[in-house]
Amino acid sequence: MASLFSSPLTSRSLSLLINLFFIFLIYLHFASPNPPHSGSIKHLNSLTSGDSCTEGLAALDDHRSKCSYISSQSKCGQQGYIDYLKIFFCVFGESPVLGHLVLSIWLFVLFYLLGDTAASYFCPSLDSLSKVLKLSPTMAGVTLLSLGNGAPDLFSSVVSFTRSNNGDFGLNSVLGGAFFVSSFVVGTICLLIGSRDVSIDKYSFIRDVVFLLVALCCLGLIVFVGRVTIWVALCYLSIYLLYVGFLSAPHFLRRKKPLSDQILRTKEDLAEMGVPFLCYIDEEKPLPPQKVVQESRTQEQEFKIVILDLPPKQPSCFSVLVSIVGLPLYLPRRLTIPVVSEEKWSRPCAVASTAIAPVLLTELYCSHYSGSKRSLTLYIISGIIGLFFGVVAYLTTEKSRPPKKFSLVWLLGGFTMSVTWTYIIAQELVSLLISLGNIFGISPSVLGLTVLAWGNSLGDLIANVTVAVHGGRDGAQIALSGCYAGPLFNTVIGLGVPLVITSLAEYPAVYIIPSDNSLLETLGFLMVGLLWALVIMPKKKMRLDRLVGGGLLAIYLCFLFLRFARVFGVLDIDR
Repeated sequence: MASLFSSPLTSRSLSLLINLFFIFLIYLHFASPNPPHSGSIKHLNSLTSGDSCTEGLAALDDHRSKCSYISSQSKCGQQGYIDYLKIFFCVFGESPVLGHLVLSIWLFVLFYLLGDTAASYFCPSLDSLSKVLKLSPTMAGVTLLSLGNGAPDLFSSVVSFTRSNNGDFGLNSVLGGAFFVSSFVVGTICLLIGSRDVSIDKYSFIRDVVFLLVALCCLGLIVFVGRVTIWVALCYLSIYLLYVGFLSAPHFLRRKKPLSDQILRTKEDLAEMGVPFLCYIDEEKPLPPQKVVQESRTQEQEFKIVILDLPPKQPSCFSVLVSIVGLPLYLPRRLTIPVVSEEKWSRPCAVASTAIAPVLLTELYCSHYSGSKRSLTLYIISGIIGLFFGVVAYLTTEKSRPPKKFSLVWLLGGFTMSVTWTYIIAQELVSLLISLGNIFGISPSVLGLTVLAWGNSLGDLIANVTVAVHGGRDGAQIALSGCYAGPLFNTVIGLGVPLVITSLAEYPAVYIIPSDNSLLETLGFLMVGLLWALVIMPKKKMRLDRLVGGGLLAIYLCFLFLRFARVFGVLDIDR
């Protein structure tokens, strides 16, 4: 989502608005109302007999009683760092429209931060790791690239299972995202380029769809049984390892072939995996390495000449204001995530990140396992460790360039802290969606199936459609591969990892999946869409036909109609 705002003026204005809104929301969080009287609490408890926070709020009429209710009930307590129910009912109780507007804007801000963190910190660290580890394009595509693209879904799912104890929310969000990408995005691509007679590789298409169907069948069996052991979770997680091995085997067998044959197959390999190596699109041949280096050096020299000829610009008052106001959201990430790229290298920030990162990890651990209790000893130990790391970083780095020695350690540190921030933002996003479910009286799983799934998949929609429309046949191949390989990663890894974590926490007992009858319905519609594409595409000689796209869109819209009809009481179908 961060890439949508490419204009410098638009980006600065957006940053100013987002940070001002963040400061305003923090002020609302600490603007506490008067505590309720014990007599009113007992009266409210007699009026509300529901087991959930949503049922209790639905039994009350005015905002004052709802404010007192959420302040006295632990089941309505905040699950993130900001108490959204308190802000809505206690601060905006007399003007709910304004409360809806504030929470909706903050929802957009969290989606923006999630995408910006992944784009600015998480993905660059993965790209550098793939270069240091010398991974092949295929291995990088199925491991690091998939992890970078699926990070929001993965961490939102982990948070829902571990932090908020809403496993059905995580299941619905991942399945909703997979359904949206494999049906709506693929259907949109087929409709837009259906008249161009573009076809894709049959083998890679059938391979990805079949693996996704197998993963969904196994997941459906797990949901139907409703009980997960650690061994079942590990077996489910191994599906993706089997997929990686299935893809990597041909590339290991071709290692003994001449280098020229491997270079000629590079574009085909990237197209099979959906790796966005867009410099090959619409080109007859890849440029030789020597020519690429020469052209890049020439362009760099020309760029330096142009920069030297330009008069130095004085910073405007607006840019200074944006920089100051933007610190609350930018500075915490910049001072805790080590960045070792040539463009963004800063020795003071690198030293500060190594010193502060252990303290942030301690805070995350205490908030997750200790609740409101904090251990001063842990903070002192983490502070000493951070001070030691900061001194070592200061003594082993230079001001002019990032460190060349121990680069893998720096990259792993940047990867770990970007994962930490992605988890923190995902935790706040899940907390907000659960609070919105309590406010509107809608099951949080429905919001995960729609709002969270759409927000996390918006980047896939824009990127895959753009590549398919402007990239020719190779672009269509890359886009379609991404539309199936991405949901496969999110379905197996995005659900397998939290299932392993939760089942391990319950060991030797079993983890009970929250009862949600709509999960099997979602799985059924998702598999119908995949089977539709799997049957129709070969009959159309693997052309991206409008019949395929129209059918996929019809299946997805039919599913949404039935789900929303039940939520709003239009249909009452026995399940």
